[in-house]
Amino acid sequence: MAFGFLKSILQKFTGRPVDWEELEELLIRSDLGVPMSMRILKTLQAHPEKMTAEKVVEVAREEIVKILPRDQQMLRPLPDRPKVILVVGVNGTGKTTSTAKLAHLLKRKGHSVMLAAADTFRAAAIEQLEVWASRIGCEIVKGAYNADPAGVCHDAYRAAVARQTDFLICDTAGRLHNKFNLMQELTKVRRAIGKTDPAAPHETLLVVDATTGGNALVQAREFKEATGLTGVIVTKLDGSGKGGCIVAIQNELGIPTRFTGTGERLEDMEFFEARRFVEQML
Repeated sequence: MAFGFLKSILQKFTGRPVDWEELEELLIRSDLGVPMSMRILKTLQAHPEKMTAEKVVEVAREEIVKILPRDQQMLRPLPDRPKVILVVGVNGTGKTTSTAKLAHLLKRKGHSVMLAAADTFRAAAIEQLEVWASRIGCEIVKGAYNADPAGVCHDAYRAAVARQTDFLICDTAGRLHNKFNLMQELTKVRRAIGKTDPAAPHETLLVVDATTGGNALVQAREFKEATGLTGVIVTKLDGSGKGGCIVAIQNELGIPTRFTGTGERLEDMEFFEARRFVEQML
């Protein structure tokens, strides 16, 4: 993974005094968010000893670790019914691919998985998920193009119950977070699933692209208000993304990152581990 903003701090200030204005700019540009950047700066400025580049990195790491959850909640099946996972996000974040990767990860853990192709609007979205389902070896429930996504999810839940499936993952259409009607459609999907299980969906995961920087935080804020979120899947951490959005979303919204995507292969998804993430930020 390539994050590197802590490395840039080392390179910039090694062998010379730390410039607070330059450091503030570096922190904010790393996508940590203004509140987190100010928190790190305040902690650094309270230290009595001479500030070095190495000390800046040490303190920044400590403050980030404090924010991120120590014990990540794993996905475990329910004892008597399918656990429903609703996957949401804007267009272009890798949502459908992330849905497939998550299904593959759960299958590797020994669980049975069913997919619901509830993106009934994007061209070839259903076919794309069908190809993934075939490769993974899991069932898929689909409707016709332009069918009601809520109806597809409702039918998929009934099928998952009948087959005693551990997990049902619903891939919804990508939508702009600032389009009210599209966000309201997600509410309808949630209601349809909830008719058969009032507690469902049990997980709502937002897929964000690490390369979009601070816009990932804006998306998380809007989707949290519209649908409620239990976690985030962060994609493209193998690219130019610095990963700071993970910290900003947790710090400002209290939404933990649950999974990270680091490549194009089915195997390129991992459970998020805070300590490992912070170690790799250097």
